[in-house]
Amino acid sequence: MEDMVQLTINEEVKSLIPQFSIGAITYHSIVVSDTPQMLKGRIRFFQEELAIQLENKELSDFQGISEWRRTFKTLGIDPGRYRPSFEALLRRIKKNDFLPSVNSAVDLNNFLSLRHQIPFGIYDLSAIGNPVFIRIGTQEDRYLGINGRENNMEGKLLSADEKGAFGSPIVDSKRSIVSEATTAALHLVYLQPSMDQDECEQLLQSVGNMFTQVHGGSFQCSIVT
Repeated sequence: MEDMVQLTINEEVKSLIPQFSIGAITYHSIVVSDTPQMLKGRIRFFQEELAIQLENKELSDFQGISEWRRTFKTLGIDPGRYRPSFEALLRRIKKNDFLPSVNSAVDLNNFLSLRHQIPFGIYDLSAIGNPVFIRIGTQEDRYLGINGRENNMEGKLLSADEKGAFGSPIVDSKRSIVSEATTAALHLVYLQPSMDQDECEQLLQSVGNMFTQVHGGSFQCSIVT
């Protein structure tokens, strides 16, 4: 059996939110490719349905958004300035700015994040070290993000290895991006603090099954508290 990534949540995070937990899914022997047409169609249809809902619905009406805004506030992050990744995606869809296809892994990651109203992050295992730490950023934590900008991650919730920060529920880094060359990956699922253990376990199994149905390979998952 392939090794899993060892994940630790920093004591500062746990002291602020005792019920904070994160799901970690490790994939091996996967094949990332252009997104299959059937999946592209499903993701597009899902976005169109969301856009219709958003015509008469406020973003704050989404339970996942309101919960993650509260979580950010508790962690000292201004949710009006820094948004959970899935909220940023929803804001685009509200403007009928549908998400472009990147590859099968990134597209599925975005779909799952929108569907479950939870920040998801997918990372190339060859680009990150083991163990991984979930912590609050320091003044040394900066990286070039997938948004094309240099991101100052001080004071923000992030994921890091021995080289420093590589991901966040706000924006991920280019260092850890998944491409068609990726054969092993780490999926981080920022579980809503209100979810119970059974909900969390079912969600991770569902995500792992769906991801490997598309990409092949195997997965192992764990919930870290």
